[in-house]
Amino acid sequence: MSCGKETNIRVESRLREPAVIIQSRKVFSHLDLQAVWQFRELLYFLIWRDVKIRYKQTMFGAAWVIIQPLMTMMIFTVIFGQFARIPSNGLPYSIFTYTALLPWQYFSQAITRSSDSLVASAPLITKIYFPRIIIPISAVLAPLVDFVPAFVVLLGMMAWFGIPPYWYALFLPLFLLLALITALAVSLFLSALNVQYRDVRYTVPFLIQFWMYASPVVYPVSIIPAQWQLLYSLNPLVGVIEGFRWTLLGKGSLDFSIMVVSGTAVVALLLGGIIYFKKMERTFADMI
Repeated sequence: MSCGKETNIRVESRLREPAVIIQSRKVFSHLDLQAVWQFRELLYFLIWRDVKIRYKQTMFGAAWVIIQPLMTMMIFTVIFGQFARIPSNGLPYSIFTYTALLPWQYFSQAITRSSDSLVASAPLITKIYFPRIIIPISAVLAPLVDFVPAFVVLLGMMAWFGIPPYWYALFLPLFLLLALITALAVSLFLSALNVQYRDVRYTVPFLIQFWMYASPVVYPVSIIPAQWQLLYSLNPLVGVIEGFRWTLLGKGSLDFSIMVVSGTAVVALLLGGIIYFKKMERTFADMI
């Protein structure tokens, strides 16, 4: 009898254990930073995986990070600097365009990797629970590894052309952060949209090509007519590229009206991306 009673008591105590229910949140307007922090080890693993895959079985390895912007800079210098004679604010055209190519290369790589990141991680999404937003975040953070050696080359070019560092180079991390947030905002839209419409990844190369010529990579903002400059500044990369040139090359003064418009566009784009991503997140596992 006593054994039977003990068994009943144990069964009842087990039935009283609290149940944990996992369900999607109803508030879409935040990033769930606490959940992202709890899964920070997974975020680190995904970043490291992307870096390893990028350089696995490559002929030149990390040298591609330097070769790509240098070759692009040389082509732009010949075509736009020598033949088209596009102004470069009194700077050598090569360093003028290379400084813009650094944030642009980071942005284009982040968009390319993140747009297909959710579909590529389908086995992970369908098996375990974790904040799905970690996947596009990791795809946006991974290209920062490529940014470092390319930036070292820029420092060498600055020394070659006799351009000293200025005190406002301290603001460079702020503009790099702006580039990161811009890439994340666009990535949230494209990665979620690609889950529903798989042909989105085929439009990304065209979008990147169009966006480059719509940004002041090969030309200065000063050639844009004054009445169109604020409208042109709705492109978030305008503020990023102009900020890079100002902090590193020190030519001219920073147009704060352009910075305000570009910064506002980034915030609006990020909020829209978060809301759209959170709304679509509930159906990722089913559609993938």
